[in-house]
Amino acid sequence: MSLNNIQIPAIVLQDLYRNSLTGQQTENVLLSGTTAEKYAFLGDNQQRITIIVNAAPAMYLPDDELNFLLGILAACKLTMADVALLNCAKNPSLNYTGIREQFSAEKIFLFGIEPATIGLPLQFPYYQVQKYNDQVYLSSPALKILENNKAEKTKLWACLKQIFSI
Repeated sequence: MSLNNIQIPAIVLQDLYRNSLTGQQTENVLLSGTTAEKYAFLGDNQQRITIIVNAAPAMYLPDDELNFLLGILAACKLTMADVALLNCAKNPSLNYTGIREQFSAEKIFLFGIEPATIGLPLQFPYYQVQKYNDQVYLSSPALKILENNKAEKTKLWACLKQIFSI
C-alpha cells in the first residue's frame, strides 16, 4: 500500500480541515458585504417613531429644545423610549432608506429638515401628513421656531392629533 492510495473517510477530512476550510475569511467577507451605516441616535425606538432634527452644535439637541420635544412627546403620551432622535448634523449620510432599514420606522417627523435632505423623492409642505413607502411623514419648522410661536404649535398639534388619533 502506497501513500498515494490512502482513502480517508469524509468525516475525518471534515475534522482535519475544520478551521482551514471555514474560518475568518468567510466571516470577513460577510461583514464587508453589509454596507448599511449605523446612525447615532437617542431613545429606544419602541414605537418605531423617528424624529430628525438639525442641531449642529449639540450631539442630539440643545437642552431647551430637548425639553420642548419631551413636552410634545408627553402630550402624545410618548417618551424617549418610544422614539429614535437623530441629528442630521451628526449623521451626514442620513437617508430615508437607511432609516427604514435601521429603525423600521413607521412615522418620521422632520423638524427644520427638508424632505430632500434625507433623499425623499417627493416634496411636501409643512404640516401636511404625507404617506410614502408604508411610512407616515410630517415636516415642520425647527423646534426652536415652534417653541416660541403659538400659531405654529397649534398647526403641529393638529397634525399630531391626526397621526396618533388623540
